[in-house]
Amino acid sequence: MARDNDGNGGSVVVAFFLGTMVGAAAALLWAPGPGEEMRRRLSDRAREGRERAAEAAHIGREFVHKQRETVSAAIDRGKEAYQEARSPKEPA
Repeated sequence: MARDNDGNGGSVVVAFFLGTMVGAAAALLWAPGPGEEMRRRLSDRAREGRERAAEAAHIGREFVHKQRETVSAAIDRGKEAYQEARSPKEPA
């Protein structure tokens, strides 16, 4: 039976990271500790989360850029091969 894959892998990853961040924030809120320390920890975790998200986005953009170059080169080679195949052959 064929497996239905509609390309929602990115949505799953985003949902996973969002759930992780919400869970971490909830754990810090209910963990014992003074209020000021709790706010500092939440702030630190939020900053770390933003930094990780920015790094992941950067890596993703680099990956997409490299893949775009690869696909573009393959398309160019395909066009050249098509033109070569369509051009009349010279007798030897």
